Amino acid sequence: MGQKYKQLELLPFFFNRISTITGRIVKFLSTFIYESKGIRMYLKNLPHKTVERLSQYRRALLLTLSKDKTHVFSHEIAQMLHITPVQVRRDLMLIGYSGNLRKGYDIKELIELIGRIIDTEKGQRVTVIGLGNLGKAIISYFKGKRTKLTIIAAFDINPEKINRVYDGVSVHHISNLSEIVKKHNISIGIITVPADQAPEVAEALVESGVKGILNYSPKPLNVPPYVYLEEYDMITSLEKVAFFAKKNDERFK
Repeated sequence: MGQKYKQLELLPFFFNRISTITGRIVKFLSTFIYESKGIRMYLKNLPHKTVERLSQYRRALLLTLSKDKTHVFSHEIAQMLHITPVQVRRDLMLIGYSGNLRKGYDIKELIELIGRIIDTEKGQRVTVIGLGNLGKAIISYFKGKRTKLTIIAAFDINPEKINRVYDGVSVHHISNLSEIVKKHNISIGIITVPADQAPEVAEALVESGVKGILNYSPKPLNVPPYVYLEEYDMITSLEKVAFFAKKNDERFK
């Protein structure tokens, strides 16, 4: 019971960090083709960090657009994401986009371009393995956030959870993983199971044909080179925050 409450106490921190989930999921899409202003460009091996930041830029741009703005400067984007304007300009130059010196970047145009780079035309389907507190939080948070990324199935071994629907997502027994993944053409798997179960789940996802895995278990995984793996350990991130919080406490006393 004590362990359960400790996990629940981590949820507020998790929600702050999970806002980057889209960027982490789509980072394995490192080769893209798009057309903009009549110029066809081939983007090969776009840096992973750049892909992640592009997702963050789109989120910031959507927020800015909701405030009835039509253009934005690099320093405004940088301020929202706590990075430098130089970094913003470098990333946008990598995708062949430049703004207007007087007005800055056209928000709608840039959102559309980033979407054409990150997203696929038909969209991609996602599954969550493990319907504990973390798995449920991901499903609830991600619902409706991106039209091109949809969580359509979840898997667990708990009889009380399977054959039910959680927040619009059908929950299946893990033994049906391969069948469901192939039937619904699921390309991305999110692992939220205990560490000792993660390798077996990852192997099952690979055998089922997924092309990208986001691992939230603390167990490092090994996957074939044709499957993109992103790993995120919440405890490590929390310990990093704790370290710098301690340093700042000592520094500003």
